[in-house]
Amino acid sequence: MANRRKFDHIGNFNFKIEIEGVTQGAFRNVEGLDSETEIIEYQDGDDIILRKRPGRTKYSNVVLKRGYVNSDELWQWRKKVIEGKVERKSGSVVLCDDDGVEIMRYNFFEAWPCKWKGFSLDGKGNDVNVEEIELAVEKIERA
Repeated sequence: MANRRKFDHIGNFNFKIEIEGVTQGAFRNVEGLDSETEIIEYQDGDDIILRKRPGRTKYSNVVLKRGYVNSDELWQWRKKVIEGKVERKSGSVVLCDDDGVEIMRYNFFEAWPCKWKGFSLDGKGNDVNVEEIELAVEKIERA
């Protein structure tokens, strides 16, 4: 942390993804690190106030995007789901400092690829090919 003071903001560009059994994990974008708790409303008898209690918590799907690399590791994981053989994995989104040292992490559990999106091709384009995989997760914890 030579270039960072304790109170400096952390950039959103210095992170890494770890997924159980996946070796090709360099991604350029992560979305979906959020949760939401249902609100259960009720009212007792003559109570004029509508009461609110927490219900079930649900977690968003985690979407990972990366420049295409010549590896079918993620596609093979997705293909198993298509064939009806869901293989659940745990993983982490790790936020790092300027030196690549871990600052904090979000761990996700029971993940399986519910969506895969290939890249758009354009004969006149000059962008890198980007593939996207969406993971259904059952729980996210900050560690």
